[in-house]
Amino acid sequence: MNVMNTVFDGVSATTRPGREDLIARAEALAPILAERSAACEAAREAPAETVRDYMDLGLLRICQPKRYGGYELGYDVMCEVTQALARGCGSQAWVHMVLADNPLKLSAFSLEAQDEVWGVNSAARICVAVAAVGKAKRVAGGVIWNATHGFSSGVDHADWVICGGNIIEEGKATVGCFVVMPTSEIEIIDDWHSVGLAGSGSKSFSVKDVFVPDHRVLMKKDYDAGTSPGTLFYTSPISKLPRGGVSAVSYTAVCVGVAEGFLENYLAFTGPRKSRGAPVADGVGVQMGVGLASAEIEAASRMYLGAVRETMQTLERGEDVTKLMSVQGKRNAAYACQLATNAVQKLFNAAGGRALYTDNVLQRQFRDCFAAAAHHSVVWDGAAADYGKYVLSLHA
Repeated sequence: MNVMNTVFDGVSATTRPGREDLIARAEALAPILAERSAACEAAREAPAETVRDYMDLGLLRICQPKRYGGYELGYDVMCEVTQALARGCGSQAWVHMVLADNPLKLSAFSLEAQDEVWGVNSAARICVAVAAVGKAKRVAGGVIWNATHGFSSGVDHADWVICGGNIIEEGKATVGCFVVMPTSEIEIIDDWHSVGLAGSGSKSFSVKDVFVPDHRVLMKKDYDAGTSPGTLFYTSPISKLPRGGVSAVSYTAVCVGVAEGFLENYLAFTGPRKSRGAPVADGVGVQMGVGLASAEIEAASRMYLGAVRETMQTLERGEDVTKLMSVQGKRNAAYACQLATNAVQKLFNAAGGRALYTDNVLQRQFRDCFAAAAHHSVVWDGAAADYGKYVLSLHA
């Protein structure tokens, strides 16, 4: 199905859509993703037609610099789009999230590196594996990179990858860094066999003795400090978004969106259902369960979106994001996942034995919701402790 022609015919390639338009496109696409969800899970990667739809609808350009045809919209807009897609399929929404977020990571590299990627193909898709497992040996004009990287969601659809690692000197890791290289220089390892988000294609890949020129090497200390070449070049609010704090909301967007889709499907499943001849929906306990779960899911959505919108408004005013906003934003992102998974758990327990069948969408959404909440960026204990430690230090 050509979503652009059937739903958004007449939108030119040069038009930069706004928030409402992009969310409408995602909402229209979500039912189509739902139709593809079983096949996506079976294939263990997002369907090629889904990635084409994302490209045709401009859903991967939300955070990309305008210099290369992007929209430079807020991180909140990207999350709202991902959340809408996740109502249809968590795995495909996860792939959207990483492919739409990763242009921000490339935009921190030198303009020479960006030109090499986007100057050749402004629609180039970028995946990441940022855990610092890569080993870089300095040579004339660059580094030689070796590693086996894991959890690179959507890598089957990527043109380039950004890898994390360290410069190795005298056998020791000395300086943290990131590199970007074309996927023609990596070998994908088909090892993604998971209980949740099974269709995200979050596979490993290996890199063996690949030369990376200096202009495609970014020092981690510069990236963390906001002094990387791209960060200094761009002036848009999204280009100044700090990483590692409120940016965790991107994973929350998938978790909450899946919970919203679960609730919709639970209502459709439970409304006409009978147990031993009696309408299940007439039970006060069932009704209260829906009331509580729906409140938790709505609270989760408002909580994480409120945090990221406040951050974007701060950046739009030209102000710095404070440490308090950072730890509070990550706290909200993690707690919103707790609310969403609590709601889904209660509803799934009330859905009865037929929800356990593998052809029932509820069991897939149950697994996907918990899988999204398992990402290390939104683990509740760590986020809660970081927030508590910081605010307590203010009163020491």
